Amino acid sequence: MTAMTATRRPERYGLSLAAFAAMFLAGGAVWATDVPQRVISQAGRIFNPREITIRKNETIQIVNDDGDLLHHVYIDSDRMTFDSGDQKPGSKTNITFTSVGDFNVLCAIHPKMKLTVHVR
Repeated sequence: MTAMTATRRPERYGLSLAAFAAMFLAGGAVWATDVPQRVISQAGRIFNPREITIRKNETIQIVNDDGDLLHHVYIDSDRMTFDSGDQKPGSKTNITFTSVGDFNVLCAIHPKMKLTVHVR
């Protein structure tokens, strides 16, 4: 091993270690937060999008984007029930789907609103 090789190896390992540490910390920061992966808007008395496919244990966030309307999200199925209560304008509601299947998310105030969630 030459003197030139000996001086380059620590630098190379130092950068690799620093890069690994940065990736590990960044991954840990993402893992530690409970950020919903999908956001659904409620505006104009519709869900947008109206249909979504997610994985089991994934969380969606429903946001009331209507400036002057209350909403009230609920799910009533044999595999899952959920009731948000009244959602004021600007409010955000998280729903985690722990069962596989197809679920209808409805608004108790606006009966024509329907979001279909396919959980795989």
